[in-house]
Amino acid sequence: MHHEGTHTLVFSGLFLFALLMVCWFLFGATHIFYAILALAVIVYTIMVNFFRCPIRFFNGDTEGLVIAPADGKIVVLEEVQENEYFHDKRIMVSIFMSLLNVHANWFPVDGHIKSVKHEDGNFHKAWLPKASLENERSTIIIETPEGHNILVRQVAGAMARRIVSYAHENDQCYIDEHLGFIKFGSRVDMYLPLGSEILVSLGQKTTGDTTIIAKLPKNNG
Repeated sequence: MHHEGTHTLVFSGLFLFALLMVCWFLFGATHIFYAILALAVIVYTIMVNFFRCPIRFFNGDTEGLVIAPADGKIVVLEEVQENEYFHDKRIMVSIFMSLLNVHANWFPVDGHIKSVKHEDGNFHKAWLPKASLENERSTIIIETPEGHNILVRQVAGAMARRIVSYAHENDQCYIDEHLGFIKFGSRVDMYLPLGSEILVSLGQKTTGDTTIIAKLPKNNG
């Protein structure tokens, strides 16, 4: 279980327990009480499932690879003009995380963290294109050992209200380490250099710290 969910699970559990006690005194052992009990169990089970944090280690050489930073589905895979940091064309790969996905995020590459920037914003549905630029987001720039600059962006969704990032400027980062956590539906964007060999397809499901997203070009970009 991810430590980011500790307070939420404890307080939610206490609230649901209190609610059930009130319902017991009001309705007793009736169909109404058991229906509310079943609903409470389902809601709490979904919350526990959301905050699960599987222990994973990438099996293989990580040199030149981009590994999925999140569980979810590829919703964007296209060449775009990136005007916030690079001011040139990049390959954008976006992974949407539904309510049922693991919401822990991993670093997609080994490297040096050059920049970390958090911006408040709106809470559009995470799969919409404008969410990447208008929603609350945390942007991390990582320089790989080969000299590639990779932009990774955690984006809050319509239900998400908190982005947690463990990235710190000037730190070293590694695949298998947690990048952060986004509470409830959200997405993670990556901007890769042109010439990267993309190894996933639109609509494909990904497993964080396991699925290989791309091979970076041998020349710096």
